[in-house]
Formats: sequence, structure tokens, C-alpha cells
Amino acid sequence: MKHSQLFIDSLIHPKKLAAYRILPIGKVIQYVFLLSTFITVFSFGRFTSGITDDLFNIEGLTDYISNIKWLLYPFAFIFLFVMNSLLLFLRISLYALAGFYIMKSMKRRGEYRQVWRTAAFAITWATLLSVLFAILQISSTAATLIGVFITMTLVIGAFTKYPKQPKA
Repeated sequence: MKHSQLFIDSLIHPKKLAAYRILPIGKVIQYVFLLSTFITVFSFGRFTSGITDDLFNIEGLTDYISNIKWLLYPFAFIFLFVMNSLLLFLRISLYALAGFYIMKSMKRRGEYRQVWRTAAFAITWATLLSVLFAILQISSTAATLIGVFITMTLVIGAFTKYPKQPKA
């Protein structure tokens, strides 16, 4: 299965998220790294163009950085990629943990690893919206809450397609 098809299905066909729980973990991790690369390229573009949140408003530091940009940019890109990947994997794991307990309360059959795969595809909308909200300069708290709501809605919607637990 191609990553482009997974991306389109994650956006347009949320019911397929439950079917993707049986994909090999390597394909799912590749997809997550592609999302992380997308976020990193966007963040790096903002960094190189000087669009930041004025965290570093020290004149001497900005002069020094302007002199060593050729050295700073590769390290900044690698650092951004590692941090974005770490945060994305952490968010997926937390969504999967919450989803696992919700799945059990819905009396559906599944394992944490399957819920993790579902959450990895469900986070696509939240990732795209976080980039859009950064461009529109919408509050990060509002963006986070909207992202959590959308992701958990997609995860719970996918649980309706998981098999039911057998009656004891």
C-alpha cells in the first residue's frame, strides 16, 4: 500500500482506519516519519525565514547566529526532525493509551498495538490543522484542543469497526 493512499484514506475515509490496524508496523512508522518530515519542513521554513515567536530577542545572539548560519541550519533541521518525531510518537502513544481504555469500555476486541496503528493514522488531521493554525496564528491551546477532539473522534469512530468481544 502506498503512503499517498494511506494519507488520502486517513483524511477522507475514517472508517478504513480500523482496517489499517493490521498493517505491518514498519509501514505505519514510515507514515509517521513522513508526517514528522512534513512538520519539520514547515518548522524549518519558518525558522529560516525568521518567523519565530520572539523567544530570542537578544541583539548579540542574533548577530552571532547570522554569522554562522551555514553551520546552524543543518543542526537545526536535524534537531527539529528529532524533536518533532519524538513529540509525534509521544502524542500517538498517549492517544492510543486513552483509546485502548475507551475500546475496552466499548467492549471491542483489540490490542494496544492495533489501537496505536489506528491512532497513528487518525492524527493526520490534527497534524495538518496544527500547521494551518500556525500559519493563521491561532492560539496553540485552541489548536491542541481541536486536534485532540478530532483525533479521538476518529479513533472512537474506528472502534465501531473493530470486532465485538465474545459474550462470556
